Amino acid sequence: MTDGHSCSILIVDDEKGIRESLRMVLQEQYDLYIAKTGAEALRCFESQSIDLILLDILLPDTDGRLLIQEFKAIDPHVDIIMITALKDLRSGIDAIKNGAHDYLVKPFDVENVQAIVARTLKKKDMQKEIFLLKHEIDHCCPFETMVGRNLEMKKVFQLIATVAPSDGTVLIQGESGTGKELVARAIHNKSGRAKKPFVVINCAAIPATLMESELFGHRRGAFTGASMDCPGKLEIANTGTVFLDDIDSLSIKMQAKLLRVIQQKEFERIGTHRTINADIRIIASSNQDLLKLVADNRFRQDLYYRLHVLPLTLPPLRDRRDDIPLLLEHFLQMHAKRKGKTAKQLTPAAIEHLTAYHWPGNVRELENLVERICTVNPERTIRLGNLPPLAAIASKNGQQAPLREATQAFEKKYILSVLKAAQGNKTEAARRLGIHRNTLLTKTKELGIGLS
Repeated sequence: MTDGHSCSILIVDDEKGIRESLRMVLQEQYDLYIAKTGAEALRCFESQSIDLILLDILLPDTDGRLLIQEFKAIDPHVDIIMITALKDLRSGIDAIKNGAHDYLVKPFDVENVQAIVARTLKKKDMQKEIFLLKHEIDHCCPFETMVGRNLEMKKVFQLIATVAPSDGTVLIQGESGTGKELVARAIHNKSGRAKKPFVVINCAAIPATLMESELFGHRRGAFTGASMDCPGKLEIANTGTVFLDDIDSLSIKMQAKLLRVIQQKEFERIGTHRTINADIRIIASSNQDLLKLVADNRFRQDLYYRLHVLPLTLPPLRDRRDDIPLLLEHFLQMHAKRKGKTAKQLTPAAIEHLTAYHWPGNVRELENLVERICTVNPERTIRLGNLPPLAAIASKNGQQAPLREATQAFEKKYILSVLKAAQGNKTEAARRLGIHRNTLLTKTKELGIGLS
């Protein structure tokens, strides 16, 4: 296999000569487990992570063909190669009909054994690759399609081109909604790992109790509810890139375990002592000031410096207003393409109004707004009157307030109205605002909005 670690094979045969022959042929390339009976094989399979089973048809305590269904009940994805004598060739063919992948005929030819085993494990690799490709096909966004002509964004583009060929860890910082995942994908797509998996782990969305299993995987029976062996995201991403979004949400305990992976390039599934090599590139993101979290003892300093090898900061949309008309056109075209219709147009007054808005939810909020106005407005031309209210904030004496004060006043009023519409549901309010729930909580604290 090409997944970066030695595969494990369970050999099940009651003949010592057969067991030893297979051991000699396979031991240099694979991790081997040996069983003489069906009962012994089942105990081993339940306690270890097994990639492939070489199973004799005739065992002292059972028919090997009956064991196929028991193995498949534990792990439906395990591959089984039956071992049969020439006179029992028909039994091997029947076993394939019952779920075996292939069969070996005794006496063995060394090259044939190696070829069948390698072919079977290669098939598992291809299945995993196909799964990942299907998962990625709707999310892939090449570097060349990123929108922006602002000077700060041009610097970001240059940084992407500079850091992509490296294998160093990247830390992307910026407010929620600025496009951190898009940048991470761009770095991956321009790297030497571009044809390998790109796996996203949303640290803020995964409960702390499940994070270790999500990252490292687990063996069947490792904890309540672990009904079968399950690879973790790090194992799935092997030879590719892992994007740890909102890494500041990781507990201190998980930060320590992640640091070990970065330093030693290896890990173990929960419930096993089998080391898995971690040939992965780490890209992390945060909308928090990690150095402040380090000072507050909420983020490990050693992990921060491991991640901060190639730092990249994204500007908020309010600091690149000259890109707003480009982004509006881009999202109008995207919406039209998805719906198979002609793209709608914004009048100059509507564009000017949207350009003046400060966009607390950044590019994500802008994209959500375009989706909304295209959906609710049947006309092809969207005018200023068709836009939702995004009024400028003025001070009580009629004079324009300072930008920071006006921004905060608007944010407070707007967030309160959305929270009211969402009946106080913070998760729903964050979704309507187009920002992350953690960002909403931070904003409400800054603006003095009490949440029950």
